[in-house]
Amino acid sequence: MADSAAPVVDVPALTALLDGTYVEVRNLTRKRLVEYAGVLEDAREMSREKFRERVKQIVVELAGTGQTGLGFPVGYGGGGDIGASVAAFETMALGDLSVLVKVGVQFGLFGGAILQLGTQRHHDAYLSDLVSAKLMGCFAMTETGHGSNVQALGTVARYDVETREFVITTPDDASRKDYIGNAAAHASTAVVFAQLEIGGASEGVHAFVVPIRDGRGRVRSGVRIEDDGPKIGLNGVDNGRIWFDDVRIPRENLLNRYADVTETGVYVSDIDNPDRRFFTMLGTLVQGRVCVGGAGINASKVALSIAVKYALGRRQFGNPGGEEELILDYGLHQRRLFPLIARTYALHFAQEVLAGQLHAVFSAADEVDERTRRALESRAAGTKALGTWHASTTIQECREACGGAGYLSANRFDALRADTDVFTTFEGDNHILLQLVAKGLLTDYSSSFGELDQLGMVRFVAGIAVDTVVERTAVHKLLERVKDILPGGDDWAQEAEIVDSEYQLAMFRWREEHMLSGVARRLKSGIDAKLDPAEVFSKCQDHVIGAARAHVERLVLEAFVDKVRATPEGGNKSALYILCDLYALSVIEADRGWWMEHGRLSSSRSKAISREIGDLCRKLRPIAEGLVDAFGVPAEMQAAEMLA
Repeated sequence: MADSAAPVVDVPALTALLDGTYVEVRNLTRKRLVEYAGVLEDAREMSREKFRERVKQIVVELAGTGQTGLGFPVGYGGGGDIGASVAAFETMALGDLSVLVKVGVQFGLFGGAILQLGTQRHHDAYLSDLVSAKLMGCFAMTETGHGSNVQALGTVARYDVETREFVITTPDDASRKDYIGNAAAHASTAVVFAQLEIGGASEGVHAFVVPIRDGRGRVRSGVRIEDDGPKIGLNGVDNGRIWFDDVRIPRENLLNRYADVTETGVYVSDIDNPDRRFFTMLGTLVQGRVCVGGAGINASKVALSIAVKYALGRRQFGNPGGEEELILDYGLHQRRLFPLIARTYALHFAQEVLAGQLHAVFSAADEVDERTRRALESRAAGTKALGTWHASTTIQECREACGGAGYLSANRFDALRADTDVFTTFEGDNHILLQLVAKGLLTDYSSSFGELDQLGMVRFVAGIAVDTVVERTAVHKLLERVKDILPGGDDWAQEAEIVDSEYQLAMFRWREEHMLSGVARRLKSGIDAKLDPAEVFSKCQDHVIGAARAHVERLVLEAFVDKVRATPEGGNKSALYILCDLYALSVIEADRGWWMEHGRLSSSRSKAISREIGDLCRKLRPIAEGLVDAFGVPAEMQAAEMLA
């Protein structure tokens, strides 16, 4: 709850609060961005081919500083700190996003796969050259016919027991590797995900190290590569398609942390259940989702910084005969931008919690139980979805808020919008990721770990019976007596201060629990009625996504409330309380139809919330510039002609 004092902002202190544990890493990354600020103009002026080479040059030079290898073991030239690696990557999103994605492909995807799925022999063979960028690689998972459904990939890796080699084959065009960053021009090696076959039997998807170019950059025999061609954005990244025509690789090129094949063709693994083995393997790659979500949030900071500063200089209309009005003084303009600033702060703190959990899990390595890992994967999926959707919404709104000026390339919105657009679909389509979140909620991370696909979710819910979910959420009590979720009961829910964080949290929790129980009941009812599982899921899919989104929004609010409460007393705390209230009430307002339909929000209270949002925006107006300055976006990254 915000206090009545006029808010002030101590910008350096607020920036330090946002930067958190890794303030030095973030400041060093900002320094690097300024050194390479010219790349923003290069992206506009260079041809695609030249810009690709420029981006590669920057990535190699950054690797030489150690900036991109923070997450790798010290013994291989890294920094040995996953948290620092995430912080650096997030901060890089303030700059050119082709450089960011190229770094992500090389060190996060390609390097991360070898680090997390490989063993000592792979680490010794590849990591030092990979960290220094002497070895450029790509991450060949996605196929033309299969993206999110990784278990159904078509590429085959058949073990030839006579030669002790794997034979990598692309059986059809639907199974070609597609949209693969670094593939079209620069990668010499690929981590290829393929169906492992031994003696005609399939052992599921595994990862293999496959050379695709020789030392002179020529494509190897049996490998065919095509450029994906022009894209909406990120044209400094060389995305390509790869086919394999019976390409042979040594047995040792299987990344064998979780499974191996002996010389005689015997498949061995410490994880007996194939589904559990598969999801354990994919779970080790969760860092990519964490980083993409954080990058989206940081790109939003750039857009908001530019839009707010433009609104503090641009005048329009006003009283006849007098000076025209600053557009940021208009209530509508505040309504457009300030809730987005509040959501950016909220997501930043939620991302901070997630990154901390990632660091803890990876630091503890094999000592972490599977339930904790699954919780991390679920939170990463949900935060990535909300963070990247927020980026798309925010950048577009900021562009429109700057009128015709925002449409000019010189003011950066075109690159921000185009380059972040793919964030909503890479590292997992956001809707699929929210289904993963919902599945985790419904199963409560059960030890049986049912299939991740849609039908698996339906069958699992049918098998555990809705009572299991009801018992976990106390929904049977919740639906009968709201006081189980809302302290003080139903009367309190209608009378509590709307800027009371306890009220806001209770509203978010009630919505989540109600939606979750409703999904479970619908799925169970459909199965009991002997309906086809696919039909059951299809009918409930919107409900599933709604429950997952409600869950993640609750986590975001909890992270924000916790951060504000832990902040030392002073002006920044007051400002953060206002932002936190604005975030919470904006979410309630956006979904007020649902709360009203379910008796949680009266029409008079709904109107009061809208009025309060307007009041909160007016309170933020005097400190708006300080709030975006605290994001720490270097002036060189706000390379907007209209701000000159």
